Amino acid sequence: MAADIRIALDAMGGDHGPEVVVPGAAITLSRHPDIQFLLFGDSARIAPMLEAHPKLKERTRLVHTDVAIKMDDKPSQALRRGRKTSSMWLALDAVKRQEADVAVSAGNTGALMAMARFNLRMIEGIERPGLAAVWPTLKGEAVVLDLGASIGADAEHLVNLAAMGSAMARVLFDIERPTVGLLNVGVEEIKGLEFVREAGQILREGQFPHFEYIGFVEGDDIGKGSADVIVTEGFAGNIALKTAEGTARQMAEYLRAAMSRTFRSKLGYLLAREAFDTLKEKMDPQRSNGALFLGLNGVVIKSHGGAGPAGIASALDVGYDMVRYDLLAKIRQSLARDRRDSSIPVAAGAAS
Repeated sequence: MAADIRIALDAMGGDHGPEVVVPGAAITLSRHPDIQFLLFGDSARIAPMLEAHPKLKERTRLVHTDVAIKMDDKPSQALRRGRKTSSMWLALDAVKRQEADVAVSAGNTGALMAMARFNLRMIEGIERPGLAAVWPTLKGEAVVLDLGASIGADAEHLVNLAAMGSAMARVLFDIERPTVGLLNVGVEEIKGLEFVREAGQILREGQFPHFEYIGFVEGDDIGKGSADVIVTEGFAGNIALKTAEGTARQMAEYLRAAMSRTFRSKLGYLLAREAFDTLKEKMDPQRSNGALFLGLNGVVIKSHGGAGPAGIASALDVGYDMVRYDLLAKIRQSLARDRRDSSIPVAAGAAS
């Protein structure tokens, strides 16, 4: 029988804290009874909530701390104030000490990245983490990274992102060899910034048994589902993410206004309500909540700060899958690329 998955949960992170984290954990436990939780936070607030979820209480060890990282703390402030004492740090430290298999937090993204990198360190050959998330597409879903873990990149970093993103896609989508596209201003090989063109050349000419590189893709290819994995530098990735989120909200407002304008439009909405509910579900950010910091010596999941219980549960589900299907082993497999020229040393991130 498979071992239980142990999830270290920063109960104080996010805009709403334990009031949504605890019921979110209860939802996930109902879907995955083989989870054990380590909850870090203010026991005076959390313990009464656990009483309302007896099954969760049976599967939870509560560790008290009254230090919580604020959503507007700078990473340097968070490290000074919350190192070794905050709920966020303790959740990450549980992974480092092998008391937990994955850490999940809805807290400050910059602080979480800084603490995770400081505490867990990077996989050998990886200099910077990448933030990866699932993006809804016309064909299903795709993994997109980097969404803002770090600004700026070189060719080596983009190639490593391709390897790590493909490992995540293998876990989530159960695809033996995911397709990977490199985001660019055009599909022609002569277009784009120098480091993007260089990364494209490495990906074209190298042998990567765990993913298939399909070439450059443009912004509209993300939603089309042109590739299972879309790789980009963090600055562009974050702008793409925020633009997509804003456009989804804009379209929802347009649709809501149009459906309530006249009696006939209201009647049309009632007749097509099932279709609109399906559309709303697909556009709901809670549905695919849960981004990963890839490249760390441990699995760390970032939940959206404003997530409700369903969103927290979605992030916990992602963490469960990443551990159950051995994400870290798949990342290391993808980084150890095969070479046509056996005289070239196999090293994660080395240029072809």
